[in-house]
Amino acid sequence: MIHVGVLASGNGTDLQSIIDASERKMIDAKVAVVISDNPQAYALERAKKHLIPFEIVEQKEKKREDIDTEITRILKNHNVDLVVGAGYMRILSKGFVKEWYGRLINIHPALLPSFKGTNGQHDALLYGVKITGCTTHFMDEEMDHGPIILQAAVKILPDDDQESLAKRILQVEHQILPRSIQLFAQHRLTIKGRCVQIKPGDSWADMYKLIPEVLYAEGY
Repeated sequence: MIHVGVLASGNGTDLQSIIDASERKMIDAKVAVVISDNPQAYALERAKKHLIPFEIVEQKEKKREDIDTEITRILKNHNVDLVVGAGYMRILSKGFVKEWYGRLINIHPALLPSFKGTNGQHDALLYGVKITGCTTHFMDEEMDHGPIILQAAVKILPDDDQESLAKRILQVEHQILPRSIQLFAQHRLTIKGRCVQIKPGDSWADMYKLIPEVLYAEGY
């Protein structure tokens, strides 16, 4: 059983997907602590509801390195094995990423390397692509750049707007993020340069219901 520390700034639906997967014994992991930069984040209410420790790390008038040192202290106090960015809207310092590299993953609502940044769904619609999706990856020192773990492709429908597309992508995020955590817990992920090799083993495609017309990467 690994201990997961979750960084979240907003509603926390990706956090909820991890909590749900843990409580259903789908993953060999539990959320040990939730850390937010936003005192109003609903993610903190989710932590409270499930009796998960949480911390608010204020950002105002602090250097990024000092903030991340405080986050590391909290993570280590809770014996965290894996750090997950789940809608965390702050850029992490290079020192933090270096210390946690290989134990730090993120979920992004687009098929990286396309449509990096905070408006992945909007940018995909604006560009006119026909397929988008979501990506889990190990974080490195560049934004939305590190080695990719899993991806899933979602069709853009003719009548999609940002809200409807984001909702459909989010459903898939709630599948591939817990799955990525389980692959880490099973010691099945190896980083080789820009590539993540996934060792053979069980398949969630065989164990759990898939969303129709979503294309899941090998390893799911």
